[in-house]
Amino acid sequence: MPQRLTGATRVAAVIGDPISHSLSPVIHNAGFAAAGLDWVYVGLPVPPGRGAAAVEGMRALGIEGLSVTMPHKAEVLPALDEVSEDARALGAVNCVVRRGDVLRGENTDGAGFLAGLRTDFDFDPTGRTCVVLGAGGAARAVVLALARAGAASVQVVNRTASSAVAAAELAGPVGSVAGAEAVASADLVVNATSVGMRQGKSGDAPALPCDAELLGEGQVVAELVYHPLRTALVEAATRRGARASNGVSMLVHQAAVAFELWTGVPAPLEAMRAAVDAHLGDTSG
Repeated sequence: MPQRLTGATRVAAVIGDPISHSLSPVIHNAGFAAAGLDWVYVGLPVPPGRGAAAVEGMRALGIEGLSVTMPHKAEVLPALDEVSEDARALGAVNCVVRRGDVLRGENTDGAGFLAGLRTDFDFDPTGRTCVVLGAGGAARAVVLALARAGAASVQVVNRTASSAVAAAELAGPVGSVAGAEAVASADLVVNATSVGMRQGKSGDAPALPCDAELLGEGQVVAELVYHPLRTALVEAATRRGARASNGVSMLVHQAAVAFELWTGVPAPLEAMRAAVDAHLGDTSG
């Protein structure tokens, strides 16, 4: 954060409900400070049904960039002048960029996920077999990104069949619905469910989104949950010889894409990652 805020300080924000848990202010303010930018990033609680009005407020107030989280990702679409191809396909906007009076909606999740794969594992999805566990918003962004990156197959595993079908369709001809057994033959396994985030009763075995016996050497396991930092899936995958990471990488890289869209300046990824790691480390106990 700038040492001194003035009338010249440029403002970016995140809207959602609730918003107090958001790590976006931690990440972006660290980025602005490291890049030497006179910017500040704040959280703005916006109740359901008011997302489009908040976007109009962005235009009126001259807010430079807006992150959008639940429950507003679809709600803001009608208030935008332009929408990127990814955001349109997903029906969800998580980033609004202002260019004068023109507001453009973006979805940075897919690009952030792919950047995290490259950084953490030097993994290229081209020609690879990928399994995505879950069919919610994050899963859908990952499915679309993997297909566009040239994956040979993108299989969706989800308890609700209709949701799995809708997510798999985003991958076009390489998308399909599968059972959990597909994990065993996957090059890449992505947990886009909330399993691992939940805390069971004392003494319960940690929850896993798939059978640990299906994981093994040579696989990359990308966990999108980031709190706790080491979920049961990360632990199990590591024990089975797979390479695994938590969701911090996608979180930071999708924020970095937004940072660059707003500022035109390369995102200081190391500073942004260090800030969120420190914050999660402080709050994990």
